[in-house]
Order: sequence, then C-alpha cells, then structure tokens
Amino acid sequence: MVYQGIIIAVATVAGCGLLISIFLSIFGKRFAVEVNEKEEAVLGALPGNNCGGCGYPGCSGLAAAIASGQAEVGACPVGGKPVADKIASIMGVDAKAFVKKVAFVKCSGTCEVAEESYDYSGPADCRSAAIAPGGGSKKCSYGCLGFGSCRNVCDNDAIQIVGGIAVVDPEKCGACGKCTKVCPKGLIELVPYDAKVRVACSSKDRGVDTTKACKVGCIGCGICAKTCEYGAVTVTDNVAHIDPEKCTGCGACAKKCPKKIIVV
Repeated sequence: MVYQGIIIAVATVAGCGLLISIFLSIFGKRFAVEVNEKEEAVLGALPGNNCGGCGYPGCSGLAAAIASGQAEVGACPVGGKPVADKIASIMGVDAKAFVKKVAFVKCSGTCEVAEESYDYSGPADCRSAAIAPGGGSKKCSYGCLGFGSCRNVCDNDAIQIVGGIAVVDPEKCGACGKCTKVCPKGLIELVPYDAKVRVACSSKDRGVDTTKACKVGCIGCGICAKTCEYGAVTVTDNVAHIDPEKCTGCGACAKKCPKKIIVV
C-alpha cells in the first residue's frame, strides 16, 4: 500500500508537470513577442548612455525608432559618425553626412556687463532662481542665471560658470542635450561644431530696454542682416539669428555688429 501511494503521488506530480509544461508552451507561442533582430542589433551598436539627447526615451527608444524608419541612422549625438556608420550598415542604407554638434549658451551677460535688479538670496539653482520676481535678479529676464544647473547635469565636465554665465568647452561636449533641457531660460542649444559665427544673446526686448539691462545685449538693429551677402542673418523678436546652412563664416556681420554680440 505504501508503494502504491508513492507511485500515485509521483504519477500525479508528473502529470501536473506535463500539463503545466504543455499549457506554458501553448501560452508562450500564442502570446510570444516577436523580436526585431535589426532593433536588437541597432541597440547593441548604440553607446548605451541613455542620455535622451536624441529626443527618444533612452537608447532602446532610439533603436526602435531607427529600426522602424522613424529616425535617421545618425540620430545619436553621442555616438557620432562611427556609430552612425555602424547602424547604417545594420540597416543596409547609406549613412548621410553626419554633423557633429555642440552645446552653445546664447548669452554674454557676465557680471561685468549685466545689470542686477536686486540681491537674490534663494537656493543656488537656476530653476529656483527663475521663479523669483522678474525671472531672476538680472534686469534681463532672458539672461543666464549662472547657478550652474546645466553644469551639474553635464557628464563630460564640459560646462563651467565663468563671470556669472555658463560657458561650454566644445572639445568636451558630447551633445547629449541634458543641459538644453535643464536650462529654465532655454538659452542653450545644440549647434553645428563647425558653425563659425554665433549670436551670444537671447533677449527679445526692444533695443532701448536691452541696453538698460545689459551693455552687450543684441538691440535688433538689423545691421548684421543688411551686411550679410548670403541671407544667413535675420532678426526676429528683436534678436539676430544665423542660419548655419547659409553662413559661410566670413565674419562680416560680427565686424559690423555695434554691440559685438555676434561671436566668431
């Protein structure tokens, strides 16, 4: 009787195990998630920083977008041309010309030239200072607050606070875009590394008001736009803008700028 009980117990357990394995096999096949081999290969080629500089939620998000044709093979700003070439090979396409980018701070309002409205005594953080009266203590409500929120999120130590404003070292910058997202003033943008001429101001105030707030702020006079022979310079909302695709880097606009806010 003892042996018979053991045999029954073993048979029952084995039968249950067999039924469960059959059920799991059927369930697995029915609800299996297909693996996109190209997506996996692209993910393996990406650097894995998960910085979000590409505009997608991490490397896995970008890999899915590239595999589905929603993003360019060179969409990863950190990987650069080597990664773009490798992904292009995986996708079986030709890699388009890769444009290296760097972060640029569109402000020149250092402590020496920017006027202060009051002494700020709150938390030493740009996002906190930006919600203070006037958008910060500077008279220019568009200017860099200089507390280094951008520097604190930079993994490459590419940003330093010099003279009260953020300054980017283009040789260290990986163009991940973290600084562009954390700046409450929206002063930082990714520009082509080879862009020789840039406007270091973001003030949209009228010229007379800008001058009262900052000695070097763009006054929107339009001399730069009139000087440019290639139509690369325009003035919108009282501040100059340069189209890097049209700009030849001649520097004529910078020479004519009365405020010397266009830098070469």
